[in-house]
Amino acid sequence: MAHGQHDTIAYRLSQILIKLNQGDHLDPAELADEFGTHVRTIQRDLKVRLAYLPLLKTRGRYHLEAVYLGKLNFKDIERFSALAGVKGLFPSLSREFLKELLGQQFQAPWLVRGHHYEDLSTHAGVFSQLEEAVIQNRVLNIELLKDGQIKTYRVVQPYRLVNTKGIWYLAAVHDGRIKTFGVGKIRSVQVQIETFSRDTSVETSIQTEEGIWHSPQSQKVLLSVAPEAAEYFKRRQLIPHQEILRETADGALIVETTVGHPNQILPIVRYWIPSVRILSPEEWHEHLVEQLSGYLNDLSMMQPDADRPTESK
Repeated sequence: MAHGQHDTIAYRLSQILIKLNQGDHLDPAELADEFGTHVRTIQRDLKVRLAYLPLLKTRGRYHLEAVYLGKLNFKDIERFSALAGVKGLFPSLSREFLKELLGQQFQAPWLVRGHHYEDLSTHAGVFSQLEEAVIQNRVLNIELLKDGQIKTYRVVQPYRLVNTKGIWYLAAVHDGRIKTFGVGKIRSVQVQIETFSRDTSVETSIQTEEGIWHSPQSQKVLLSVAPEAAEYFKRRQLIPHQEILRETADGALIVETTVGHPNQILPIVRYWIPSVRILSPEEWHEHLVEQLSGYLNDLSMMQPDADRPTESK
């Protein structure tokens, strides 16, 4: 990836941070027009690359909590955006370019706690091959480590490299279906001379799907969120395609989403137990309860005999 593209990302994040720092309320569509990019790119900037910021969303516009305004100076913002938008996200980035971009070493005045990006330094060659294939619409053969064995996938049509929660995936079409392959698990790539024509419906599906799960059949899911967790769900979209349907008198939320696979929802609900509950589909709730019951049963079986209560004689 050319240095100019990194510069563009760093510049865009710098400008967004400056606007936020001075108290602006930002509309993603307006930012997309200003920077000449897609609105989803701006949304990814705000929700992923700048996820560590205490952002609020009011009437569709993003802004900083008032207490944080004006805390960074211009040089801090430049360096901050370079680190957040470039160093953490692009494993093929050269160390020489970082030195050029950041200048001499400095003591950072802040601590960023956000996504922990996987280390793909040993996969830089594979990553570059995938980038080239995506740009040139070239068909791939890839070897992937799966369940401890190397599996070969032939005639893979690569559409996009997607970073989800710090992990890189290749979104591609294989055997007529959209699939995602973990870049860190790819052991070799063979870029073929053959090219393919992109399907706009596939492009749309990859663009609109927030996770790594793709399915031709979508499922509506209804969740209840307890009052003590409601503020977190109101502040940020914590589940894919989240929509708050209503807020009850006691502050609880009824949240709806549409997903293609249970694994887009179940890990999130498990994380927020007991504050989040699946209302529908009921079989997903029952499946989660069954998983948890099995986990607790296994845990009790692993407990040493000395820790178990003894019967009184």
